[in-house]
Amino acid sequence: EIYYIVRDVVSGELSELEIATFLLAEYFHGMSIDEIVYMIEAMVETGVRIEFEETVYDIHSIGGVPGNSKVALIEVPVVAATGLLIPKTSSRAITSPAGTADTMEVLANVSFKADEIREMALKTRGLLCWGGTLGLAPADDIFIRVEHPIQVDPPSQMIASILAKKVAMSVKYLVVDIPTGKGTKAPTREYSEKLARLFLDVSEKLGITLRCAVTYGGQPIGYSAGPALEAREAIEALQNRRGAMSVIDKALSLAGLVFEMAGLEVRGKGYDLAKEIFESGRAWEKMKQIIEVQGGDPNIRPEDIPVGDKTIRIESPVDSYVTHVDNTAITLIARAAGAPVDKGAGVAIFVKAGHKVRKGDPLIEIYAERESKLTEAYNLALKLKPVTLEGMLLKTIP
Repeated sequence: EIYYIVRDVVSGELSELEIATFLLAEYFHGMSIDEIVYMIEAMVETGVRIEFEETVYDIHSIGGVPGNSKVALIEVPVVAATGLLIPKTSSRAITSPAGTADTMEVLANVSFKADEIREMALKTRGLLCWGGTLGLAPADDIFIRVEHPIQVDPPSQMIASILAKKVAMSVKYLVVDIPTGKGTKAPTREYSEKLARLFLDVSEKLGITLRCAVTYGGQPIGYSAGPALEAREAIEALQNRRGAMSVIDKALSLAGLVFEMAGLEVRGKGYDLAKEIFESGRAWEKMKQIIEVQGGDPNIRPEDIPVGDKTIRIESPVDSYVTHVDNTAITLIARAAGAPVDKGAGVAIFVKAGHKVRKGDPLIEIYAERESKLTEAYNLALKLKPVTLEGMLLKTIP
């Protein structure tokens, strides 16, 4: 029955209203493990499958945190530098300021055919491509398009979406990152661990060896949100071999889990190998190869990456301490500024929770490519107050 539904979704036999009804039923009633597996198998069978003659590894984040898309631009070259095969296909942003494909597209082409993916991956061992042109699990793109306006993303459908594309790419070892915290898709540790168990149960039936990493997602990852700003931050980190700990530690921890699964390190020691590769410059050399094979400039510098030329800063009104940086607010402001469609739009974040600030210190800076979008984003920022300061006035009534 599930196969026939997926087949009719792909062939266009079902209207968007009928698909929405199916998704809402899934949202309210859920799916069993076997039903999720049947869904994945149907999604793979109705699309393209890319085969490799060797073991394929991958890392996937469920997202939901602004600034998260840049992490893949560090973890993929770290893994590929050891010779492990990690041809990563990613999505574009749906509700976030940038997806990994949006951010990588600032540096190089991300749209390729299946035979090109195979050829390039064997040359560089790692890729950062968009899955949208490959026809992997095509039903997923239709489900996502219908989910967006009705604002539902059933956990069962999210798992099917992620794992179907991994099966289609012949992935055998997978690390799934589940950011948790206020404003994420998994707001509590309890929910994160429940989601991780679902991933593990489904992946076992599919023959994929999987480890889940529950990571901190209570505030933005790094200091930028938006394609070009995040690309700059990732390239700076790779070139200088240092960067925001929330970015570097996360990327190296996830890459380290892959090394442990591959048997390159014993459990608990993968991070050390990832750190050595990153700090030695091998990750940057590998990233240059990936950028070049995908048609970009391997000698690009962070300052070469254009960002929006319409900017405005929001400063601290008092001497204080930062108590919270709101994920949802940063996301909405970045998107109001034009991200991810306008690659140079987004938000630079100067502070994190616990930082001391003085009156006049910058809290965030909004980047836009159009004056109208800058005004829209600035007015939204004044309303949402994305950075909360100790003792600050939140609202007056009336």
